[in-house]
Amino acid sequence: MLKAEGFTDVQFVKISAGGPQFNRALATGEVHFAMNAAPGHVTGVDAEVPIVALAGLHAGCYELFGTDRVRSIRDLKGKTVAVPGLRSGRHVFVAAMAASVGLDPTKDITWVVRPEGESMRLFAEGKIDAFLGFPPEPQELRAKKIGHVLVNTLTDRPWSQYFCCMLAASREFVRTSPVATKRALRAVLKAADICALEPERVARLVIDRGFAQHYDSTLQLIKELGYRQWRQYDPEETIRFYALRLREVDFIKSNPQKIIAQGTDWRFLNEKRS
Repeated sequence: MLKAEGFTDVQFVKISAGGPQFNRALATGEVHFAMNAAPGHVTGVDAEVPIVALAGLHAGCYELFGTDRVRSIRDLKGKTVAVPGLRSGRHVFVAAMAASVGLDPTKDITWVVRPEGESMRLFAEGKIDAFLGFPPEPQELRAKKIGHVLVNTLTDRPWSQYFCCMLAASREFVRTSPVATKRALRAVLKAADICALEPERVARLVIDRGFAQHYDSTLQLIKELGYRQWRQYDPEETIRFYALRLREVDFIKSNPQKIIAQGTDWRFLNEKRS
């Protein structure tokens, strides 16, 4: 889709752990666009990182798994949760979930920082109490009957009502290259439409390019994710929701209005929707 929009040099940069690393890469110009987790974007804007969200893409990537010792989010009090890094997207997501039921994620949860693959292994071995999975991890855990789902952001309110993944860009790039920004956003949204309309085609492409190994689980995931939601959901409501949750537990200092003013730019999305 990017090439169809006229881009001739497209590079994909692998950045581990997300969150601060994504934001830093955008701010420094290492990348021009990134699929950023909504909570991670909010914390970046609060930290004065010059990035803007351009659109929401879909909900539903993340699933929070617990062992038999954890039957609800409230049971995370005094328990251990593995994350790839503090302030990473996964860390902030679980913190927001904990805050929503009255827990203090800083004091009530013990965070264990481990690489993503190792975190899932520790969970499977029962050495940690909870784990926030990102595809294909939830599908693997369910297939192996490991743990149980505490929160599915695709189906469980309020999480299912908001975007998990948003398209973000460098504020400077958007300012100096509005035409390129518009075309890149258009390409991403066209790709989302194809995922919604032709999931079998997309699943085969994902397998052929080596991004996943199992066709059936990949197809199931693509069908489940709400790729039509970019037309229906209000991305500003997503930013406001996570800003409120994270401010409640002092993860950020800015109020939602400031986050929205400094860290969003919906001009291109509104033009596409009109």
